[in-house]
Amino acid sequence: MSRSERSRDVHLSKKLTFVLRHKAVELGFDIDSGGFINVDDLLAHPMFSHFTVGDIKRVVTSNDKQRFSLKEHPDSKKLQICANQGHSFQLPDLELVSITDPTQYPTVIHGTYLKNWDSIKLQGLSRMKRTHVHFAQGEPGENGVISGMRRSCDLMIFLNLEKALQGGLSFFLSKNGVILCPGDENGLIHPRYFKQVMQTHPRRVMPL
Repeated sequence: MSRSERSRDVHLSKKLTFVLRHKAVELGFDIDSGGFINVDDLLAHPMFSHFTVGDIKRVVTSNDKQRFSLKEHPDSKKLQICANQGHSFQLPDLELVSITDPTQYPTVIHGTYLKNWDSIKLQGLSRMKRTHVHFAQGEPGENGVISGMRRSCDLMIFLNLEKALQGGLSFFLSKNGVILCPGDENGLIHPRYFKQVMQTHPRRVMPL
């Protein structure tokens, strides 16, 4: 793949993320309860007029973080696409698996930035405009870890999943392996559920 083709795919991936996670309703797309939109409808929009079905299939298949899923509608047989997680609007039928056994997930990490630590250690992690706080099942680059944290993050918050579950928080697993938590009634995960906080560069443990 040439540099221009890679750039085109990155551009399409960013557009898909923006629409499927945040702007589908606002832009007037017909989106089902699981977050799926007809690919034909997407390509008919001016934002995607320069792309093809082949472009979308290639981006979905090659995306290293598995951000998107494609399926054929069972009745209309039309090709549909959705974002696997990260939505800023509620989707009642998003395909998430409830997590009840913390022993199955020994490592649960939220990636953030050192500049945010002063506020996080006081109020906890906030889902902000998203529907969930996102966690990875390991550090970026570790075997099997494909999504859940930006590689640019310089602060890792290790969660005590067992304690958080006992505290009444709910956790879910997305199709691409990201652990999701809506937080408490205020959308927060309290610092008492933090197991350890690690600065990545230089690598050192932060005092809680």
